[in-house]
Amino acid sequence: MKGLARLELRYGRYAIKNLTLYIAAVNLAVFLLSIFPQAPNVIFLLGLDPARIINKLELWRIVTFVFIPETFSIIWILFSVYFIYMVGAALEQYWGKFRLNVYYFTGMLGSIIASFIVYIFAGGGMMTGYYLNMSLFLAYATLFPEQEFLIFFVLPVKAKYLGALDALFLIVMMISSLQIGAWYNAIAIIVAMINYLIFFGGDFINWIKLKRQVSENRRRFFDQVRPYKDNRKY
Repeated sequence: MKGLARLELRYGRYAIKNLTLYIAAVNLAVFLLSIFPQAPNVIFLLGLDPARIINKLELWRIVTFVFIPETFSIIWILFSVYFIYMVGAALEQYWGKFRLNVYYFTGMLGSIIASFIVYIFAGGGMMTGYYLNMSLFLAYATLFPEQEFLIFFVLPVKAKYLGALDALFLIVMMISSLQIGAWYNAIAIIVAMINYLIFFGGDFINWIKLKRQVSENRRRFFDQVRPYKDNRKY
């Protein structure tokens, strides 16, 4: 991504270091605030709701939706925020802070556009940072496929398999949406994952081309060997 390298030279100094540490910390803070009896509904207040953005001018929602915790379970919240930080820290170490910033904020933009797509065609569109966090993990699983996670603290599973399950889940969601005529949901999912497609789509296309070339070379080899075997005398 040569264009990204040029942008980094020009704007890299503005990138936020330890971005996902701050995101994870605010997620935890929002969770702690939500447990008070008089606390407002966090999802309703912070969620990406196109209707309220347009009609009520609640513009903060285009940012605050990423601060909604993945879980409101007091048992799992620490694992959730640590997971966001850990994945983001690994990506930042691999890419550098600028590229992680670009990846994350592109994912935010994708989620915003996806939310408005659903709003335009279905009147809904409330969204949290679900797809954004999933795109972070898919990037992690692509770059660190052999890294293992202990599921339920006992079962080691490699990141590439967990990433494949996430990708399969997205595909099933898109197919299900198309089957019920909600094509806009399928498009919204693709748009919400645009950061992953931009960063890794080219690699997958090249991988597919390479597999096809290897298959074609193998076929040609056996086509050449087969006549020799057929004509060979014993």
